[in-house]
Amino acid sequence: MTTTQTNAQTFAQDSRIKEAKALLLDALRDHQNSIDGVRPPHPGMQAETHAILSRFEEQRAGSLIFPYLGSGFGKGPLVELADGSVKYDLIAGIGVYLMGHNNPLIVEANIDAALSDVVIHGNLLQNVDSTVLVDQLLQLANRDTHVFDHCYITSSGVMAGENALKITFQKKHPANRIFAFKRNFAGRTLAFSQINDKPGLRIGLPDCFPVDHIPYFDPTRPEESIEETKQAIMDRILLHRGEHAAIIFELVQGEGGFHVGQRLFFREIMKLCRSHGIAVLVDEVQTFARLETPFAFQYFGLEDLIDVVWIGKASQVCATFFRKDFAPGKGLMGQTYTSTASMVRSSLATLKHLSEGGYWGPDGKINRLARHTVSRLKAFGDETGLIEGPYGLGSMIAFTPFGGDGEKVTAFVQTLFKNGVITLTAGANPTRVRFLLPYTVLDEKEIDKTLEIVFATLRSFSA
Repeated sequence: MTTTQTNAQTFAQDSRIKEAKALLLDALRDHQNSIDGVRPPHPGMQAETHAILSRFEEQRAGSLIFPYLGSGFGKGPLVELADGSVKYDLIAGIGVYLMGHNNPLIVEANIDAALSDVVIHGNLLQNVDSTVLVDQLLQLANRDTHVFDHCYITSSGVMAGENALKITFQKKHPANRIFAFKRNFAGRTLAFSQINDKPGLRIGLPDCFPVDHIPYFDPTRPEESIEETKQAIMDRILLHRGEHAAIIFELVQGEGGFHVGQRLFFREIMKLCRSHGIAVLVDEVQTFARLETPFAFQYFGLEDLIDVVWIGKASQVCATFFRKDFAPGKGLMGQTYTSTASMVRSSLATLKHLSEGGYWGPDGKINRLARHTVSRLKAFGDETGLIEGPYGLGSMIAFTPFGGDGEKVTAFVQTLFKNGVITLTAGANPTRVRFLLPYTVLDEKEIDKTLEIVFATLRSFSA
């Protein structure tokens, strides 16, 4: 007897599988009903959790940002920790929990992934799911105009950046210098430790290649800012003729403090670099899926001037996009581990939800929630004088309390964590508080609840 379906397809359609998934998802929703807001740690769980955390930090030779050990359970923007506490997560796990905690769509995607054969995807092992994902990512990247011919998926945002560097250095050989902007950050591999404008992160590390840091856009002096950056680039080009392979852009500087660039600035700098044979690279690990367009380069209208882009965080599976003439030579790219079945299925579920959920566009949900959050922060700042800002773009929002004093802002964020809201700091001189809103599981009412905790903590901390 012949069939037009694989065993995998018939297995997935088995009624017992569907019934089992329905039961699991029903159980999830029933238990999520008990999570309806912030709650303090359970007294009987605190000591044991503290002991586990202390041992873990000793084993890994370093402390965590917060005393955060998840229980493995949550509900949308709310996450339960091992000590029984429940907190609002406004940083979305540093960007990777765009769909919130225990989202039924992601849980179902992970059940399907667990039932598929290949746990780890890599250079030898890929399921059909990977081809579907690459197709969808390229469609998003090329949705307004054709930009990229290729998409290479990988395990982490910084690895996607490493792949971008490799194909660019190969393309531009023997040029080996990089232009990067002041306040930039792109990860902690050996290569990107050189590129980051954070000298403290490369203490004791050898130099991989020379990096020239240039001024980023200054919104208070837009025209002068463009000319200063162009002059800084030309000074280095004349000093190191033909040695620059690429310039790397963060269109919104995340770790640097949510500094937003300008279309004219980007276009002028990109055109200058391209005229000297310097490749234009864009790091969208943090900006992907956080603006009114899927990619920030689409928002700023830079499709005709970029060569390589990489994404991560919200996408679950990370990826590098590049034009045909940057295609790598044989053997340059090849990874035992590019992703997992869980990551691929989660990415597909996320992209489907974003594409169908009314999130993008000037009046989409991302902008609607961003406007609401910004207006609440601005009104509080105007009323109290306790914060400056807000800053950022789309669902990437920051504000500056205490004049940007690093120690005070860090202490405030730790206190805010204890009070039930998870955020992070960003930048230095000034240091800011930042949100990466998990907008898929937030509404205005939930934002107001979290901001009331933020405002109350600001008032008491200031007093």
